[in-house]
Amino acid sequence: MTDGEEPTPKEPRLPHASVDNPDDLFDSVKDPGATALGGSGTEASSDLPWFALLRHRVGTRAAESPRYQWWVLRSLLAGLLALNFTFTAFNIVLIKVSHEFHSSTTVLGWTLTGPLLAFGLAAPIFGRASDVFGHRRLYLFGLLGAMVSAVLTALAVNTPMLLAARTLDGVQGAATATASMALINKVFAKEDRVKALGWWSLIGAGGPVVGLTVGAPIIVAVGWRGLFWVQLVLLMIAFVVVSSIIPKSMDVVAAGAKKVSWEGMDWIGNWSLMVAVLGTMLGLTMLEHHAATSPLELTLFSLGALGAVVFVWRLTHAAHPLIPKRYFTTRNFVFPMVVRSTANFAYFSGFVLFPLLMTVGYAATTAQVGVYSIPRPIVFAIASPIAGYAAVKFGERSTTIFGAIALCSSLLLFALAATGTPVWMLMIALGLSGIGMGTAMPATSATMANEVEEHEYGVMSAAGLIATQVGEVAGITIVMAIQAAKQRALGPNPTQAQLLGTFHLSFIIAGLIGMIGIGASFFMRSMDRSKPSVEHEPVPEL
Repeated sequence: MTDGEEPTPKEPRLPHASVDNPDDLFDSVKDPGATALGGSGTEASSDLPWFALLRHRVGTRAAESPRYQWWVLRSLLAGLLALNFTFTAFNIVLIKVSHEFHSSTTVLGWTLTGPLLAFGLAAPIFGRASDVFGHRRLYLFGLLGAMVSAVLTALAVNTPMLLAARTLDGVQGAATATASMALINKVFAKEDRVKALGWWSLIGAGGPVVGLTVGAPIIVAVGWRGLFWVQLVLLMIAFVVVSSIIPKSMDVVAAGAKKVSWEGMDWIGNWSLMVAVLGTMLGLTMLEHHAATSPLELTLFSLGALGAVVFVWRLTHAAHPLIPKRYFTTRNFVFPMVVRSTANFAYFSGFVLFPLLMTVGYAATTAQVGVYSIPRPIVFAIASPIAGYAAVKFGERSTTIFGAIALCSSLLLFALAATGTPVWMLMIALGLSGIGMGTAMPATSATMANEVEEHEYGVMSAAGLIATQVGEVAGITIVMAIQAAKQRALGPNPTQAQLLGTFHLSFIIAGLIGMIGIGASFFMRSMDRSKPSVEHEPVPEL
Protein backbone atom coordinates (compact mmCIF):
# COMPACT_ATOMS: atom_id res chain seq x y z
CA MET A 1 0.00 0.00 0.00
CA THR A 2 1.45 3.43 -1.07
CA ASP A 3 1.20 6.73 0.81
CA GLY A 4 -2.16 8.42 0.44
CA GLU A 5 -3.87 5.25 -0.67
CA GLU A 6 -6.95 4.26 1.25
CA PRO A 7 -6.51 0.98 3.07
CA THR A 8 -8.52 -1.82 1.59
CA PRO A 9 -11.12 -2.95 4.09
CA LYS A 10 -10.57 -6.51 5.15
CA GLU A 11 -13.25 -9.14 4.89
CA PRO A 12 -14.51 -10.11 8.32
CA ARG A 13 -13.14 -13.50 9.25
CA LEU A 14 -15.80 -16.08 9.96
CA PRO A 15 -15.21 -19.27 11.86
CA HIS A 16 -15.05 -22.21 9.51
CA ALA A 17 -17.15 -25.32 9.73
CA SER A 18 -15.23 -28.14 11.28
CA VAL A 19 -14.71 -31.26 9.24
CA ASP A 20 -14.73 -33.24 12.48
CA ASN A 21 -18.14 -31.96 13.50
CA PRO A 22 -20.89 -32.42 10.87
CA ASP A 23 -23.24 -30.35 13.01
CA ASP A 24 -21.25 -27.24 12.03
CA LEU A 25 -22.70 -27.61 8.54
CA PHE A 26 -25.99 -26.37 9.95
CA ASP A 27 -24.45 -23.34 11.67
CA SER A 28 -24.98 -20.25 9.48
CA VAL A 29 -22.13 -18.44 11.28
CA LYS A 30 -19.53 -21.14 10.78
CA ASP A 31 -20.82 -22.02 7.33
CA PRO A 32 -22.72 -19.22 5.47
CA GLY A 33 -23.98 -21.81 3.02
CA ALA A 34 -26.01 -23.37 5.79
CA THR A 35 -28.78 -20.85 5.09
CA ALA A 36 -29.44 -22.54 1.78
CA LEU A 37 -29.47 -25.87 3.56
CA GLY A 38 -32.14 -24.92 6.03
CA GLY A 39 -29.70 -24.02 8.80
CA SER A 40 -31.35 -20.67 9.46
CA GLY A 41 -34.87 -22.01 9.45
CA THR A 42 -35.42 -22.12 5.69
CA GLU A 43 -35.79 -25.26 3.66
CA ALA A 44 -34.04 -25.36 0.33
CA SER A 45 -32.79 -28.07 -1.94
CA SER A 46 -29.29 -29.20 -1.08
CA ASP A 47 -26.72 -31.88 -1.66
CA LEU A 48 -26.20 -32.41 2.06
CA PRO A 49 -25.93 -36.13 2.91
CA TRP A 50 -29.36 -37.43 3.86
CA PHE A 51 -28.00 -39.09 6.98
CA ALA A 52 -26.67 -35.81 8.38
CA LEU A 53 -29.99 -34.11 7.61
CA LEU A 54 -32.00 -36.92 9.22
CA ARG A 55 -29.72 -36.99 12.24
CA HIS A 56 -30.07 -33.25 12.71
CA ARG A 57 -33.86 -33.30 12.45
CA VAL A 58 -34.25 -36.23 14.85
CA GLY A 59 -31.79 -34.72 17.31
CA THR A 60 -33.47 -31.31 17.15
CA ARG A 61 -36.90 -32.83 17.74
CA ALA A 62 -35.60 -34.73 20.79
CA ALA A 63 -33.65 -31.76 22.15
CA GLU A 64 -36.70 -29.51 22.02
CA SER A 65 -38.81 -32.00 23.95
CA PRO A 66 -39.43 -31.19 27.62
CA ARG A 67 -38.80 -34.90 28.28
CA TYR A 68 -35.45 -34.94 26.55
CA GLN A 69 -33.81 -37.11 29.21
CA TRP A 70 -36.37 -39.84 28.49
CA TRP A 71 -35.44 -39.73 24.81
CA VAL A 72 -31.84 -40.32 25.87
CA LEU A 73 -32.94 -43.27 28.02
CA ARG A 74 -34.96 -44.83 25.20
CA SER A 75 -32.05 -44.60 22.78
CA LEU A 76 -29.67 -46.19 25.31
CA LEU A 77 -32.09 -49.01 26.06
CA ALA A 78 -32.52 -49.73 22.35
CA GLY A 79 -28.79 -50.32 22.14
CA LEU A 80 -28.70 -52.48 25.27
CA LEU A 81 -31.55 -54.65 23.99
CA ALA A 82 -29.73 -55.20 20.71
CA LEU A 83 -26.66 -56.17 22.71
CA ASN A 84 -28.01 -58.73 25.16
CA PHE A 85 -30.82 -60.58 23.42
CA THR A 86 -28.44 -63.12 21.82
CA PHE A 87 -27.03 -64.34 25.15
CA THR A 88 -29.75 -66.85 26.02
CA ALA A 89 -30.63 -67.62 22.42
CA PHE A 90 -27.09 -68.78 21.65
CA ASN A 91 -27.09 -70.94 24.79
CA ILE A 92 -29.79 -73.21 23.36
CA VAL A 93 -27.64 -74.17 20.35
CA LEU A 94 -24.41 -75.02 22.20
CA ILE A 95 -24.82 -78.74 21.54
CA LYS A 96 -25.39 -78.16 17.83
CA VAL A 97 -22.39 -75.81 17.58
CA SER A 98 -20.20 -78.29 19.48
CA HIS A 99 -21.01 -80.94 16.85
CA GLU A 100 -20.31 -78.51 14.02
CA PHE A 101 -16.90 -77.55 15.42
CA HIS A 102 -16.10 -81.10 16.69
CA SER A 103 -15.77 -79.73 20.20
CA SER A 104 -17.52 -80.33 23.54
CA THR A 105 -20.19 -78.38 25.37
CA THR A 106 -17.75 -78.04 28.27
CA VAL A 107 -15.30 -76.15 26.06
CA LEU A 108 -18.02 -74.11 24.39
CA GLY A 109 -19.37 -73.28 27.81
CA TRP A 110 -16.64 -70.66 27.78
CA THR A 111 -18.71 -68.75 25.24
CA LEU A 112 -20.85 -67.88 28.29
CA THR A 113 -18.10 -67.71 30.92
CA GLY A 114 -15.55 -65.87 28.77
CA PRO A 115 -17.68 -62.73 28.35
CA LEU A 116 -18.26 -62.57 32.12
CA LEU A 117 -14.53 -62.70 32.80
CA ALA A 118 -13.78 -60.17 30.06
CA PHE A 119 -16.42 -57.87 31.48
CA GLY A 120 -14.86 -57.95 34.94
CA LEU A 121 -11.38 -57.42 33.51
CA ALA A 122 -12.31 -54.49 31.26
CA ALA A 123 -14.75 -52.65 33.53
CA PRO A 124 -12.14 -50.80 35.68
CA ILE A 125 -10.30 -49.31 32.71
CA PHE A 126 -13.50 -48.45 30.85
CA GLY A 127 -14.86 -46.74 33.94
CA ARG A 128 -11.99 -44.28 33.82
CA ALA A 129 -12.10 -44.07 30.02
CA SER A 130 -15.76 -43.07 30.21
CA ASP A 131 -14.92 -40.14 32.50
CA VAL A 132 -11.94 -39.10 30.34
CA PHE A 133 -13.27 -39.43 26.79
CA GLY A 134 -16.98 -38.98 27.42
CA HIS A 135 -19.80 -41.40 28.16
CA ARG A 136 -21.49 -40.95 24.77
CA ARG A 137 -18.28 -41.65 22.90
CA LEU A 138 -17.57 -44.79 24.93
CA TYR A 139 -21.12 -46.06 24.45
CA LEU A 140 -20.83 -45.70 20.67
CA PHE A 141 -17.43 -47.37 20.82
CA GLY A 142 -19.07 -50.28 22.63
CA LEU A 143 -21.73 -50.58 19.93
CA LEU A 144 -19.02 -50.67 17.26
CA GLY A 145 -17.21 -53.37 19.23
CA ALA A 146 -20.45 -55.35 19.43
CA MET A 147 -20.80 -55.12 15.64
CA VAL A 148 -17.31 -56.56 15.21
CA SER A 149 -18.10 -59.32 17.70
CA ALA A 150 -21.35 -60.18 15.89
CA VAL A 151 -19.58 -60.41 12.52
CA LEU A 152 -16.73 -62.54 13.90
CA THR A 153 -19.20 -64.86 15.61
CA ALA A 154 -21.26 -65.27 12.44
CA LEU A 155 -18.09 -66.00 10.42
CA ALA A 156 -16.43 -68.27 13.03
CA VAL A 157 -14.88 -71.37 11.46
CA ASN A 158 -13.50 -73.03 14.59
CA THR A 159 -13.75 -73.05 18.36
CA PRO A 160 -10.87 -70.59 19.11
CA MET A 161 -12.34 -67.98 16.75
CA LEU A 162 -15.77 -68.39 18.30
CA LEU A 163 -14.43 -68.08 21.85
CA ALA A 164 -12.44 -64.98 20.91
CA ALA A 165 -15.49 -63.37 19.32
CA ARG A 166 -17.70 -64.04 22.35
CA THR A 167 -14.99 -62.82 24.75
CA LEU A 168 -14.81 -59.58 22.78
CA ASP A 169 -18.55 -59.32 23.37
CA GLY A 170 -17.82 -59.17 27.09
CA VAL A 171 -15.31 -56.36 26.58
CA GLN A 172 -17.78 -54.19 24.71
CA GLY A 173 -20.40 -55.12 27.31
CA ALA A 174 -18.24 -53.46 29.95
CA ALA A 175 -18.03 -50.33 27.79
CA THR A 176 -21.75 -50.03 27.04
CA ALA A 177 -22.95 -50.93 30.53
CA THR A 178 -20.58 -48.47 32.21
CA ALA A 179 -21.29 -45.65 29.77
CA SER A 180 -25.06 -46.14 29.74
CA MET A 181 -25.36 -45.94 33.53
CA ALA A 182 -23.11 -42.87 33.57
CA LEU A 183 -25.23 -41.16 30.89
CA ILE A 184 -28.41 -41.89 32.83
CA ASN A 185 -26.87 -40.39 35.95
CA LYS A 186 -25.79 -37.36 33.96
CA VAL A 187 -29.11 -36.46 32.33
CA PHE A 188 -31.52 -37.38 35.13
CA ALA A 189 -32.00 -35.38 38.30
CA LYS A 190 -31.17 -37.27 41.48
CA GLU A 191 -34.78 -37.82 42.51
CA ASP A 192 -35.68 -39.32 39.10
CA ARG A 193 -32.68 -41.59 38.58
CA VAL A 194 -34.32 -44.52 40.30
CA LYS A 195 -37.17 -44.40 37.74
CA ALA A 196 -34.74 -44.45 34.83
CA LEU A 197 -32.65 -47.23 36.37
CA GLY A 198 -35.83 -49.25 36.81
CA TRP A 199 -36.30 -49.22 33.04
CA TRP A 200 -32.57 -49.98 32.63
CA SER A 201 -33.06 -53.10 34.79
CA LEU A 202 -36.12 -54.05 32.74
CA ILE A 203 -33.98 -54.36 29.62
CA GLY A 204 -31.33 -56.28 31.54
CA ALA A 205 -33.90 -58.85 32.65
CA GLY A 206 -36.18 -58.69 29.61
CA GLY A 207 -33.42 -59.08 27.04
CA PRO A 208 -32.91 -62.79 27.78
CA VAL A 209 -36.66 -63.37 27.49
CA VAL A 210 -36.65 -61.67 24.10
CA GLY A 211 -33.69 -63.84 23.18
CA LEU A 212 -35.61 -67.01 23.93
CA THR A 213 -38.89 -65.97 22.30
CA VAL A 214 -37.49 -64.20 19.24
CA GLY A 215 -34.04 -65.74 18.90
CA ALA A 216 -35.21 -69.35 18.76
CA PRO A 217 -37.45 -68.84 15.66
CA ILE A 218 -34.63 -66.90 13.97
CA ILE A 219 -32.26 -69.81 14.57
CA VAL A 220 -34.80 -72.27 13.18
CA ALA A 221 -35.35 -70.10 10.08
CA VAL A 222 -31.80 -69.01 9.19
CA GLY A 223 -29.48 -70.92 11.52
CA TRP A 224 -27.45 -69.84 14.55
CA ARG A 225 -25.13 -67.68 12.41
CA GLY A 226 -28.13 -65.79 11.07
CA LEU A 227 -28.96 -64.77 14.63
CA PHE A 228 -25.82 -62.62 14.73
CA TRP A 229 -26.44 -61.09 11.31
CA VAL A 230 -29.82 -60.00 12.65
CA GLN A 231 -28.06 -58.61 15.72
CA LEU A 232 -25.67 -56.68 13.46
CA VAL A 233 -28.60 -54.93 11.77
CA LEU A 234 -30.16 -54.07 15.14
CA LEU A 235 -26.83 -52.72 16.41
CA MET A 236 -26.45 -50.50 13.32
CA ILE A 237 -29.94 -49.08 13.88
CA ALA A 238 -29.14 -48.50 17.56
CA PHE A 239 -25.91 -46.71 16.60
CA VAL A 240 -27.82 -44.32 14.33
CA VAL A 241 -30.46 -43.67 17.00
CA VAL A 242 -27.96 -43.01 19.79
CA SER A 243 -25.71 -40.78 17.69
CA SER A 244 -28.76 -38.79 16.61
CA ILE A 245 -30.50 -38.40 19.96
CA ILE A 246 -27.47 -37.79 22.18
CA PRO A 247 -25.48 -34.71 21.06
CA LYS A 248 -21.69 -34.51 20.98
CA SER A 249 -21.88 -31.71 23.51
CA MET A 250 -22.71 -34.41 26.09
CA ASP A 251 -19.01 -35.30 26.07
CA VAL A 252 -17.89 -31.70 26.54
CA VAL A 253 -16.95 -30.72 30.09
CA ALA A 254 -19.09 -27.80 31.26
CA ALA A 255 -17.44 -24.55 32.28
CA GLY A 256 -16.28 -24.77 35.87
CA ALA A 257 -16.67 -28.54 36.05
CA LYS A 258 -13.72 -30.75 36.92
CA LYS A 259 -12.02 -32.27 33.88
CA VAL A 260 -10.76 -35.83 34.16
CA SER A 261 -7.64 -36.99 32.33
CA TRP A 262 -5.27 -39.93 32.34
CA GLU A 263 -2.73 -37.77 34.13
CA GLY A 264 -2.57 -38.80 37.76
CA MET A 265 -4.32 -42.09 36.98
CA ASP A 266 -3.61 -44.70 39.66
CA TRP A 267 -2.43 -47.41 37.31
CA ILE A 268 -1.24 -49.64 40.14
CA GLY A 269 -4.69 -49.47 41.72
CA ASN A 270 -6.34 -50.10 38.36
CA TRP A 271 -4.26 -53.14 37.47
CA SER A 272 -4.46 -54.57 40.99
CA LEU A 273 -8.26 -54.35 40.83
CA MET A 274 -8.24 -56.11 37.48
CA VAL A 275 -6.02 -58.89 38.89
CA ALA A 276 -8.26 -59.20 41.96
CA VAL A 277 -11.41 -59.48 39.86
CA LEU A 278 -9.92 -61.80 37.24
CA GLY A 279 -8.22 -64.13 39.76
CA THR A 280 -11.34 -64.39 41.92
CA MET A 281 -13.81 -64.85 39.05
CA LEU A 282 -11.61 -67.32 37.16
CA GLY A 283 -10.98 -69.29 40.34
CA LEU A 284 -14.70 -69.47 41.06
CA THR A 285 -15.43 -70.51 37.49
CA MET A 286 -12.89 -73.34 37.67
CA LEU A 287 -14.41 -74.77 40.86
CA GLU A 288 -16.76 -76.90 38.78
CA HIS A 289 -13.84 -78.89 37.36
CA HIS A 290 -11.09 -78.52 39.98
CA ALA A 291 -10.94 -79.05 43.73
CA ALA A 292 -10.65 -75.91 45.84
CA THR A 293 -7.31 -77.18 47.16
CA SER A 294 -5.82 -77.93 43.73
CA PRO A 295 -2.66 -76.01 42.71
CA LEU A 296 -4.57 -74.15 39.98
CA GLU A 297 -7.33 -72.99 42.34
CA LEU A 298 -4.87 -71.99 45.06
CA THR A 299 -2.86 -69.99 42.52
CA LEU A 300 -5.89 -68.18 41.13
CA PHE A 301 -7.36 -67.33 44.53
CA SER A 302 -3.93 -66.22 45.77
CA LEU A 303 -3.65 -63.86 42.79
CA GLY A 304 -7.13 -62.53 43.54
CA ALA A 305 -6.27 -61.99 47.21
CA LEU A 306 -2.94 -60.33 46.35
CA GLY A 307 -4.64 -57.99 43.89
CA ALA A 308 -7.27 -57.08 46.50
CA VAL A 309 -4.60 -56.33 49.12
CA VAL A 310 -2.65 -54.08 46.72
CA PHE A 311 -5.87 -52.31 45.68
CA VAL A 312 -6.84 -51.59 49.29
CA TRP A 313 -3.30 -50.37 49.99
CA ARG A 314 -3.52 -47.96 47.05
CA LEU A 315 -6.87 -46.68 48.28
CA THR A 316 -5.24 -45.56 51.51
CA HIS A 317 -1.84 -44.41 50.20
CA ALA A 318 -2.23 -43.16 46.60
CA ALA A 319 -2.56 -39.42 46.05
CA HIS A 320 -5.39 -40.00 43.57
CA PRO A 321 -6.74 -43.55 44.01
CA LEU A 322 -8.92 -45.13 41.35
CA ILE A 323 -11.92 -44.90 43.68
CA PRO A 324 -11.61 -42.05 46.21
CA LYS A 325 -11.45 -43.56 49.68
CA ARG A 326 -14.09 -41.14 50.99
CA TYR A 327 -16.72 -43.23 49.23
CA PHE A 328 -15.85 -46.22 51.37
CA THR A 329 -16.80 -44.23 54.46
CA THR A 330 -20.17 -43.26 52.92
CA ARG A 331 -23.05 -45.50 53.97
CA ASN A 332 -25.03 -44.85 50.79
CA PHE A 333 -22.13 -46.10 48.72
CA VAL A 334 -20.88 -49.08 50.75
CA PHE A 335 -24.15 -50.69 51.82
CA PRO A 336 -25.89 -50.56 48.42
CA MET A 337 -22.79 -52.19 46.92
CA VAL A 338 -23.00 -54.95 49.53
CA VAL A 339 -26.67 -55.46 48.67
CA ARG A 340 -25.92 -55.64 44.95
CA SER A 341 -23.20 -58.25 45.43
CA THR A 342 -25.09 -60.47 47.88
CA ALA A 343 -28.41 -60.17 46.06
CA ASN A 344 -26.81 -61.25 42.78
CA PHE A 345 -25.18 -64.17 44.59
CA ALA A 346 -28.58 -65.27 45.89
CA TYR A 347 -30.50 -64.62 42.66
CA PHE A 348 -28.10 -66.40 40.32
CA SER A 349 -27.77 -69.30 42.74
CA GLY A 350 -31.48 -69.92 42.30
CA PHE A 351 -31.17 -69.14 38.58
CA VAL A 352 -28.77 -72.02 37.89
CA LEU A 353 -30.09 -74.47 40.49
CA PHE A 354 -33.73 -74.35 39.43
CA PRO A 355 -33.26 -76.10 36.04
CA LEU A 356 -31.24 -78.84 37.75
CA LEU A 357 -33.85 -79.15 40.48
CA MET A 358 -36.60 -79.66 37.93
CA THR A 359 -34.54 -82.07 35.82
CA VAL A 360 -33.03 -84.18 38.60
CA GLY A 361 -35.74 -83.98 41.24
CA TYR A 362 -38.89 -83.76 39.11
CA ALA A 363 -37.77 -85.50 35.87
CA ALA A 364 -38.85 -82.49 33.82
CA THR A 365 -37.92 -82.33 30.14
CA THR A 366 -35.79 -79.55 28.69
CA ALA A 367 -38.87 -77.98 27.09
CA GLN A 368 -40.73 -78.05 30.40
CA VAL A 369 -37.81 -76.47 32.24
CA GLY A 370 -37.72 -73.69 29.65
CA VAL A 371 -41.43 -72.97 30.10
CA TYR A 372 -41.15 -73.03 33.89
CA SER A 373 -38.13 -70.69 33.86
CA ILE A 374 -39.64 -67.89 31.77
CA PRO A 375 -41.85 -66.31 34.49
CA ARG A 376 -38.88 -65.28 36.64
CA PRO A 377 -37.22 -62.84 34.20
CA ILE A 378 -40.65 -61.63 33.09
CA VAL A 379 -41.58 -60.78 36.69
CA PHE A 380 -38.12 -59.22 37.15
CA ALA A 381 -38.64 -57.08 34.06
CA ILE A 382 -42.13 -55.96 35.12
CA ALA A 383 -41.13 -55.29 38.72
CA SER A 384 -38.11 -53.10 37.89
CA PRO A 385 -39.85 -50.01 36.44
CA ILE A 386 -42.67 -50.30 38.98
CA ALA A 387 -40.08 -50.40 41.76
CA GLY A 388 -38.45 -47.27 40.36
CA TYR A 389 -41.66 -45.30 40.81
CA ALA A 390 -42.36 -46.97 44.17
CA ALA A 391 -38.95 -45.84 45.43
CA VAL A 392 -39.94 -42.23 44.74
CA LYS A 393 -43.01 -42.67 46.95
CA PHE A 394 -41.71 -44.95 49.69
CA GLY A 395 -37.95 -44.34 49.53
CA GLU A 396 -34.99 -46.33 48.21
CA ARG A 397 -34.31 -47.92 51.59
CA SER A 398 -37.81 -49.37 51.93
CA THR A 399 -37.91 -50.81 48.41
CA THR A 400 -34.44 -52.35 48.84
CA ILE A 401 -35.45 -54.00 52.14
CA PHE A 402 -38.63 -55.37 50.53
CA GLY A 403 -36.69 -56.69 47.52
CA ALA A 404 -34.00 -58.37 49.64
CA ILE A 405 -36.61 -60.06 51.85
CA ALA A 406 -38.59 -61.31 48.84
CA LEU A 407 -35.41 -62.73 47.32
CA CYS A 408 -34.44 -64.61 50.50
CA SER A 409 -38.02 -65.88 50.87
CA SER A 410 -37.80 -67.44 47.42
CA LEU A 411 -34.66 -69.37 48.39
CA LEU A 412 -36.33 -70.59 51.58
CA LEU A 413 -39.19 -72.03 49.53
CA PHE A 414 -36.72 -73.72 47.19
CA ALA A 415 -34.87 -75.20 50.18
CA LEU A 416 -38.12 -76.73 51.44
CA ALA A 417 -38.68 -78.61 48.17
CA ALA A 418 -39.15 -82.30 48.87
CA THR A 419 -40.95 -85.30 47.43
CA GLY A 420 -44.55 -84.32 46.85
CA THR A 421 -43.90 -80.57 46.83
CA PRO A 422 -46.24 -79.14 44.15
CA VAL A 423 -44.72 -77.32 41.20
CA TRP A 424 -46.94 -74.29 41.85
CA MET A 425 -45.03 -73.72 45.08
CA LEU A 426 -41.82 -73.51 43.09
CA MET A 427 -43.52 -71.09 40.70
CA ILE A 428 -44.26 -68.84 43.67
CA ALA A 429 -40.59 -69.05 44.63
CA LEU A 430 -39.61 -68.05 41.09
CA GLY A 431 -41.97 -65.09 41.21
CA LEU A 432 -40.59 -63.91 44.56
CA SER A 433 -37.07 -64.17 43.15
CA GLY A 434 -37.95 -61.97 40.17
CA ILE A 435 -39.82 -59.46 42.33
CA GLY A 436 -36.93 -59.30 44.80
CA MET A 437 -34.23 -58.54 42.27
CA GLY A 438 -36.42 -56.27 40.18
CA THR A 439 -37.26 -54.21 43.27
CA ALA A 440 -33.82 -53.99 44.88
CA MET A 441 -31.55 -53.25 41.92
CA PRO A 442 -32.87 -49.83 40.73
CA ALA A 443 -32.90 -48.45 44.28
CA THR A 444 -29.33 -49.54 45.05
CA SER A 445 -28.00 -48.18 41.75
CA ALA A 446 -29.67 -44.81 42.25
CA THR A 447 -28.54 -44.56 45.88
CA MET A 448 -24.90 -45.12 44.91
CA ALA A 449 -25.10 -42.69 42.00
CA ASN A 450 -26.52 -39.93 44.21
CA GLU A 451 -23.37 -40.00 46.35
CA VAL A 452 -20.96 -39.60 43.43
CA GLU A 453 -19.44 -36.51 41.87
CA GLU A 454 -20.36 -35.98 38.22
CA HIS A 455 -16.79 -36.36 36.96
CA GLU A 456 -16.64 -39.84 38.57
CA TYR A 457 -19.83 -41.35 37.15
CA GLY A 458 -17.90 -43.73 34.90
CA VAL A 459 -15.63 -45.12 37.61
CA MET A 460 -18.50 -45.50 40.05
CA SER A 461 -20.70 -47.25 37.48
CA ALA A 462 -17.86 -49.69 36.84
CA ALA A 463 -17.42 -50.32 40.58
CA GLY A 464 -21.08 -51.20 41.00
CA LEU A 465 -21.05 -53.46 37.96
CA ILE A 466 -17.93 -55.29 39.17
CA ALA A 467 -19.55 -55.96 42.57
CA THR A 468 -22.59 -57.30 40.73
CA GLN A 469 -20.49 -59.49 38.44
CA VAL A 470 -18.42 -61.02 41.23
CA GLY A 471 -21.58 -61.83 43.20
CA GLU A 472 -23.13 -63.38 40.11
CA VAL A 473 -20.17 -65.63 39.29
CA ALA A 474 -19.68 -66.63 42.94
CA GLY A 475 -23.34 -67.54 43.30
CA ILE A 476 -23.33 -69.67 40.17
CA THR A 477 -20.13 -71.61 40.85
CA ILE A 478 -20.21 -72.15 44.61
CA VAL A 479 -23.74 -73.55 44.87
CA MET A 480 -23.28 -75.67 41.75
CA ALA A 481 -20.09 -77.18 43.20
CA ILE A 482 -21.82 -77.97 46.51
CA GLN A 483 -24.82 -79.60 44.86
CA ALA A 484 -22.65 -81.64 42.49
CA ALA A 485 -20.50 -82.90 45.37
CA LYS A 486 -23.54 -83.98 47.38
CA GLN A 487 -25.04 -85.75 44.38
CA ARG A 488 -21.80 -87.64 43.69
CA ALA A 489 -21.77 -88.80 47.31
CA LEU A 490 -25.14 -90.54 46.89
CA GLY A 491 -23.72 -93.28 44.76
CA PRO A 492 -25.72 -95.20 42.16
CA ASN A 493 -29.50 -95.41 42.03
CA PRO A 494 -30.48 -92.66 44.48
CA THR A 495 -34.13 -92.08 45.31
CA GLN A 496 -36.03 -88.95 44.29
CA ALA A 497 -36.06 -87.78 47.91
CA GLN A 498 -32.27 -88.15 48.11
CA LEU A 499 -31.78 -86.24 44.88
CA LEU A 500 -33.96 -83.40 46.09
CA GLY A 501 -31.97 -83.37 49.33
CA THR A 502 -28.77 -82.51 47.45
CA PHE A 503 -30.16 -79.03 46.73
CA HIS A 504 -31.10 -78.02 50.28
CA LEU A 505 -27.67 -76.91 51.50
CA SER A 506 -26.99 -74.90 48.35
CA PHE A 507 -30.28 -73.01 48.64
CA ILE A 508 -29.69 -72.41 52.37
CA ILE A 509 -26.21 -70.99 51.74
CA ALA A 510 -27.58 -68.72 49.00
CA GLY A 511 -30.32 -67.58 51.38
CA LEU A 512 -27.81 -66.81 54.14
CA ILE A 513 -25.74 -64.71 51.75
CA GLY A 514 -28.94 -62.94 50.71
CA MET A 515 -29.70 -62.20 54.37
CA ILE A 516 -26.45 -60.22 54.54
CA GLY A 517 -28.03 -58.01 51.89
CA ILE A 518 -31.14 -57.60 54.05
CA GLY A 519 -28.98 -56.41 56.93
CA ALA A 520 -27.04 -54.00 54.71
CA SER A 521 -30.23 -52.53 53.26
CA PHE A 522 -31.34 -51.34 56.72
CA PHE A 523 -28.29 -49.06 56.86
CA MET A 524 -29.15 -47.28 53.61
CA ARG A 525 -30.75 -43.85 53.65
CA SER A 526 -33.49 -42.83 51.25
CA MET A 527 -33.10 -39.62 49.32
CA ASP A 528 -34.69 -36.55 50.88
CA ARG A 529 -37.25 -35.41 48.30
CA SER A 530 -38.77 -32.71 50.48
CA LYS A 531 -36.27 -30.17 49.19
CA PRO A 532 -36.87 -28.36 45.87
CA SER A 533 -35.38 -30.12 42.89
CA VAL A 534 -32.55 -28.58 40.92
CA GLU A 535 -32.53 -29.17 37.17
CA HIS A 536 -29.79 -31.63 36.47
CA GLU A 537 -29.95 -32.54 32.82
CA PRO A 538 -27.68 -30.53 30.51
CA VAL A 539 -29.07 -28.30 27.80
CA PRO A 540 -28.52 -30.17 24.53
CA GLU A 541 -26.54 -28.40 21.83
CA LEU A 542 -26.77 -30.09 18.49
